[in-house]
Amino acid sequence: MRSVQDALYNWLSIKVVCDARPEDTAARETLDLFDEIIKDEQHLTNIEVTTDEVMYYVSFIHEGETKKTRFPRDLIEVMLNQINQEPDKYCNFPVEE
Repeated sequence: MRSVQDALYNWLSIKVVCDARPEDTAARETLDLFDEIIKDEQHLTNIEVTTDEVMYYVSFIHEGETKKTRFPRDLIEVMLNQINQEPDKYCNFPVEE
C-alpha cells in the first residue's frame, strides 16, 4: 500500500462490511490482512472511527503524531451496498476444519 490514505480507505471499506456481516469469513480474513497493513506497514495506532450521515471520520496516530482523515459514506459503503443488493453473489462458505 503506497499511502496511509489508501490503506485506511481499503481497511475502512472492508471493516464496514465485516461489521455488518460478522459471519462473513472472507470479509474477516480481508479485514485481518488490512489490519496488518495499517499497523505493520503504515505504522498506525489508536485508530478510531466515528460517523455521521455524510462522512466517516478516522483518527489515528502516525509516527507519534495524531492525525485525522475523512471519507464520504457513499464511497466507503459501495462494497456493502453491492453485497446487500445481490446477496446471492456473496454467499459465505464455512471454514473447513
